[in-house]
Amino acid sequence: MDIRSFMHKAQNSQFYLNLLNMGLNRVVPFNKPHGFAILELSSNSIKTLLPYKRKNLNHIKGLHACALATLSEFSTGALLLSIIDPDKYRIILKQIKVDYHYQGKMDAIGEFQISKDWLDEHVWQPLENTESVDVDCSVRIHDKQHNHLCTGHVTWQIKDWEKVQTKT
Repeated sequence: MDIRSFMHKAQNSQFYLNLLNMGLNRVVPFNKPHGFAILELSSNSIKTLLPYKRKNLNHIKGLHACALATLSEFSTGALLLSIIDPDKYRIILKQIKVDYHYQGKMDAIGEFQISKDWLDEHVWQPLENTESVDVDCSVRIHDKQHNHLCTGHVTWQIKDWEKVQTKT
């Protein structure tokens, strides 16, 4: 499955958005039980869903902190992968931090966006002079009543595959 192709087509087609979500459940099986879904995707933004269901709840029937953190990772990583060619660049999670504000008692929606200027300033220009770049992405997560549940701060390392060293 060519994820980037589906992501591009999913920007303008509900059919391809549904196919993309089904495909992501297959290629990222860890996320399947959570029921994450991309609700909206554009060339510079993403809106994702964390459903309020048993597998995503903590002991007091609120959305689990780790499910919200994972939605932050999923949202930022998916948008970056739709823009940055994973065949040319390695994109790897470096750090995740979440500031929690409100207990989630219904579906949660994550929203993340970046601009072309942000990409130029934080990714493309630094990669001209360094082997890798760390980019900090912030995703805001709200419930369906617009209560601000949390803000995820996700740091991704981006590096040209030609500069990646592995053990032989």
